[in-house]
Formats: sequence, structure tokens, C-alpha cells
Amino acid sequence: MYTSPDFYNLIELFSEEEKLAQMSCRQFVEEKFLPLITEYHRSGKFPLETIAQIGQLGFIGPTMPEEYGGAGMGNIAYGLIMQELERGDSALRSFVSVQSGLVIYPIYTFGSTAQKDRWLPALIRGEKIGCFGLTEPDFGSNPAGMKTTAQKVSGGYRLNGTKMWITNGTLADIAIVWAKLDGKIQGFLVEKGTPGFSTQLIEGKFSLRASDTAELIFDDCEIPGENLLSGATGLKSPLRCLNQARYSILWGSIGAAMACYDEALQYAKSRIQFDKPVAAFQLTQHKLVEMISEITKAQLMAFRLGQLKDSGKLKATQISLAKRNNVSMALE
Repeated sequence: MYTSPDFYNLIELFSEEEKLAQMSCRQFVEEKFLPLITEYHRSGKFPLETIAQIGQLGFIGPTMPEEYGGAGMGNIAYGLIMQELERGDSALRSFVSVQSGLVIYPIYTFGSTAQKDRWLPALIRGEKIGCFGLTEPDFGSNPAGMKTTAQKVSGGYRLNGTKMWITNGTLADIAIVWAKLDGKIQGFLVEKGTPGFSTQLIEGKFSLRASDTAELIFDDCEIPGENLLSGATGLKSPLRCLNQARYSILWGSIGAAMACYDEALQYAKSRIQFDKPVAAFQLTQHKLVEMISEITKAQLMAFRLGQLKDSGKLKATQISLAKRNNVSMALE
């Protein structure tokens, strides 16, 4: 089985739970996912048959309490799961981190008891799929400028607007939708099949090929009053959700970088030029050393963030710094 680069022996600091989470996820990716991904990458579709397995293994919402079906794991274990999933493919990590951080988290944090009881167990098991509708065609990094509106009507709310680049959009049974109600950002639950709610798959992407990415359209879409996320008011609420997603991305990007490093290292050892492997040349060695150096920095940063998150001391700016560093490193 694949062995991840761990130049500073971080594994010695992992708990048994964290080691088990990492190795079980690595085994799933190696045995069940990697044999499928080439086909799905080419076809631009998500491997739906893996969702039930992901849920059964406890990789969805693993930090959630056991009363809702979660494993009650710590945040380092969660990060290691994200790392291993993204080593398989960014679309896989994206599916799980959206489901966990952008759907399960807001329902758990802002939802009513009835909303939690109805949705959380099914979402954690992978029996239901969710998406997060914040980004709009004209407003990505400036969500405060959103044009989607909610209007109070008899028995509930009427939504109008469009959301863009939504992961899991066409697959979702439930959408966490952010709209302006009387000029203030508010969260809502919109179920698949609600009249006035439609989705459109975004096709022909050159990256995240296997990810389901869609446009959400709300045309006089009326939802019942109990679908209001009553605890989610103001811009801070969706930003808190995005911090959960950023945390999973900064771990996941390490997995992507690890995959690149391992591929380069194995090739450099096997490719023979001038009667010896290209790994024997200093120019190639320099490239590999640069890669492992940057991966190691990212690992240390992510590990420390996990400790801070578990202790309740993590700041949003610390998440942003690590995400900026780790994603840039992985792209390089």
C-alpha cells in the first residue's frame, strides 16, 4: 500500500484514533476509489456508488456527536481523512467536505431540533446528499453583495435568485441556501423537487472533472416556514461555514501534493538515462527536496491548526493563512 511522506515523523504524535482514521481512509481510496477515478474523470461524472461506502466508513461528518450518527472524532482525524480523500481525487474530498462542513455543520449549528433529527443522520450515512448555495454569478468573494432574495409569504418564504459553481448541486436532496430577507442575509433549507427550484449541471470543466458542479435557480420558489435556519442570521453565519470548508481544503491540498510527490519520486527512480535512474542526478534531487520541504511545512501547519481547533482557540485568520499556503504549495 501507498506510504505517505512524513519526513518529520508526525505519525508519532497521532493518537490511535487518528492513525486508524488515516489508514482506513487510505485503504478505501487505494482499493475502492482509485480503480474507478480515471473513467469518471474522463466522463465528468461523480462515482455515486462510493457514497454509501464513504458513509458506512464514517468519513462524512466524522466530528459530529454519536447521537446523530457521527463518530465524535477530533479535528486532526478529520483533517487526515480529507488528506487521504484528496490524494484519490479533489472531487472526492470536495464531495465529503461540502457534505460535512457546508451542509451538516450549518444544520447542526443553526438548525432546529426537528431539522437536526430529520437530516443529520441521513446526511452522515450518505443516504441523503446536500449542497451549499452561497456563491452567485456576479458575487463570489463578496457574498454580501448577493442578489438572491427571500420574501415572507403566508406559511413560509418565497425565494428568487441564482447560485453558481455549487458542488453536489444536481445530486443534492437538500440545499442550504443563503438569501437576503428584508436586506439581511438568512439561511434556508430548500428540498429537491420544491416547485420553482431547479438545477443545471455545469459541463466541460477542465478541473474538478469528477465533481458535480451546478447552477441553482430559484423562480418564485416557496418553502414552508419551518425550513428557515433560524439560528443563521447575518453574513457571519455563512462565513463560519466557509471556515469549516477552508479547514478541510488546507488538509486536502496536502494529499494532492503528496500524490504528485509520490508519482514524481517513483518515476524518477524507474526512469533510466545515461545508465542510471534520473533520481541519481542532482537536478532531479533538488526538485524532489523542494517538494518534500514544502509538503512538510504544510503538514506541520495543518497539524497545529487541528490542535487549536480541538482546543477551541482557532482563529479564522489562521485557517486562511494555512489554506493560502497549502493550496499554493500543492498547485506548484
